[in-house]
This record gives sequence, structure tokens and C-alpha cells, in this order.
Amino acid sequence: MPTSKSQRTSNRTSGQSIDALGARDIAACLNACARGGIPAQELAGVSAETAHPAAVLIPLFRLHERWRLLYIRRSEYDGDHHSGEVAFPGGRSQRDDQSCAATALREAWEEIGLPPREVELLGELPPFLTVSNYLVTPVVGLVPWPLELRPDPTEVARVFSMPLAWLEDPANRRVRAWPSPDHPQVRQVVFFDEHDGELLWGVSARITLDFLACLREAALGQGA
Repeated sequence: MPTSKSQRTSNRTSGQSIDALGARDIAACLNACARGGIPAQELAGVSAETAHPAAVLIPLFRLHERWRLLYIRRSEYDGDHHSGEVAFPGGRSQRDDQSCAATALREAWEEIGLPPREVELLGELPPFLTVSNYLVTPVVGLVPWPLELRPDPTEVARVFSMPLAWLEDPANRRVRAWPSPDHPQVRQVVFFDEHDGELLWGVSARITLDFLACLREAALGQGA
């Protein structure tokens, strides 16, 4: 259905209010979100008690007075179900990782050459339970921009960014039954429209929406 003029105006206003948030506002919002105790996603056959701990870094930066999120597209390999997908830097926690933030920072350094010292940690989102039996904690970090990155080609095919205001606009995303309506493990999955030739969907899309939902109340509180 076409988006009405009033809807488009509302979406632009929402996007502008998101961009008006400062780093301290975002950190405060993440702190409030963590206290809210949003439960991990409930999935048949998957339990938070037996899931493998993992973490991803949500790199956030400012460009031309606008917030943007940094993503990666994974390198493609035969037999790897997640190769070629858009994602955040991250992976499974290791024994030496002292926290979810340590996991996220280590993975970002290994995958895209993002130095941990360049990341200002703002907070975390509640953990997210995936169908592949991982309990993923998204860690939000502010990074300076521009910043020279060195992606590992064995893991990352491309590093790119998307505007937070564009991601906030509901006209730019859809919910579909995946993998197909008649599949025994069918579930509702978020797909964003293509942006700069990249398709954001699945777990990374859901984490993006969780982050936006966490920011929305703070944005509305500024008079959006």
C-alpha cells in the first residue's frame, strides 16, 4: 500500500528526532532498556540455558550530523548457511573473554580491524536467542569517523553503513514468513529493502529493530 503524505512526514520527523539524540541520551536509553529485562526470543527447541553465549558489536557513528550503523557482509563459502549475509561484527564467546563487551570488541578487531581503544561502549541490549542455538548479546559502541578499517577477507567481503533514520522508517522493511509458509520451522522474519545493494534481514535486522525500539522513547521525549 502506498505511504501517505502524512505518514511520510511522520517518518521523517521520527528520523530527525533519532538523529537529534546525543551519545549520552543513547547510553541512558540502553541502560533503561537493560533494566526493563526484555526476555530473549522464545523459539521451539531452543533454550537460553543450553545456548552458546555470543556477542555482536553495533558500531554507531556520526556523519554529517546523522547517526549511521556499521555493518559487514560476510564472505561466501559453500555449505555455510550464513555466508554472504549482512551482519554486525561478532561471534561466539571464548573462554578468555571476560564479558560480552570483550567478545564483541575482540570479534570486531579480528573481523574488520576495529581497534578496541577506538570504541566508546554505550551499553548493551538484552540477549537475543537465535534458531542456531546462540544467545547473542548486542553491544553498542560509538566509533570515530572516518576511521581506517582492515577487514579480514576470509571473513568479511564488505564493510558499509546505513543511516539510522532510514532504518527507523517502517516503509523500508517488511515481515515475511521464512523460509516458506509450508516449512515445518516457518517463522516471521524481518527483511529491510535493499540499501546500497545490501539486504539486511533475519537476526541482524531484528537486533537493529530492538536497538531502534530502545531509542524511540528517548526520541519521542525530545518532542518528536
